[in-house]
Amino acid sequence: MNYIVPKDTRIGHVHLKVADIDRSLSFYSELLGFELIQRYGTQAAFISAGGYHHHIGLNTWHSKGSEPAPKHYPGLYHTAILYPTRKDLAVILQRLIDAKYPLTGASDHGVSEAIYLDDPDGNGVELYWDKPKSEWPYDAEGNLQMVTEYLDIPDLLAEIDK
Repeated sequence: MNYIVPKDTRIGHVHLKVADIDRSLSFYSELLGFELIQRYGTQAAFISAGGYHHHIGLNTWHSKGSEPAPKHYPGLYHTAILYPTRKDLAVILQRLIDAKYPLTGASDHGVSEAIYLDDPDGNGVELYWDKPKSEWPYDAEGNLQMVTEYLDIPDLLAEIDK
């Protein structure tokens, strides 16, 4: 029998190579709102949501001052940050709009709604919330049918005033 990962297993954190710690902290902490938990001089920082030891590690150990990795090379496609509610996603979207931060996409995946952007080093970032499981799209055989469809941005932003 094939081994199956235990159902409560989760991705605990992501650790990113960046060119400039201060620039990355400006993006992840000042813009996205992650809390700085610990900093190792100019070489590394650990940031969190809600006081966890770290959700994102940032370091310049092998990348200080370098250019972003080429888009068409193997590597991390994006880091996905899961927000607890649709309203939370709307709030961060409005914050990005107000900061005039460029987005690379926005999609309704049937199971979730997502906003896409790149961090200052070109690392892809997905900001999303999961729809209730009862709303996920299944076919007649019970197979999950995720999609990539238009995200109604005005409807999402209307969550802020609810």
